[in-house]
Amino acid sequence: MLLSAGVLAFVVGLVHSALGEVLVFRRLRKGSIIPTHGKPLLLERNVRILWATWHIASIFGWGVGAILVYLSQAEFEPISTNYIVQAIAYSMFLSGLLVFIATKARHPGWAGLMGVAVLCWLA
Repeated sequence: MLLSAGVLAFVVGLVHSALGEVLVFRRLRKGSIIPTHGKPLLLERNVRILWATWHIASIFGWGVGAILVYLSQAEFEPISTNYIVQAIAYSMFLSGLLVFIATKARHPGWAGLMGVAVLCWLA
């Protein structure tokens, strides 16, 4: 279950970044890797931080995925492993809940985040 949760966290991060580039940031780019065009609604600095923050979320997901994959392979004391897994599960669940509420379930990321949480709880 932990290996599956870790792999799912990596997939969610990859899909999040790829779809963000295609669906959100492609139209905000003027020939550079970092999007800067957002006027009249957003200033360039706002677009830049939005882009960075978008991908930080993916990197966070990959970090959590790496922890889960490592925990699925390593020998730890059950109490410390359980604590780490529960912390990850609750973080993923609350993140999924936030995305679900904020987007009225229109953004599919909530399902992946909650899927990671459920797999952790089932492990």
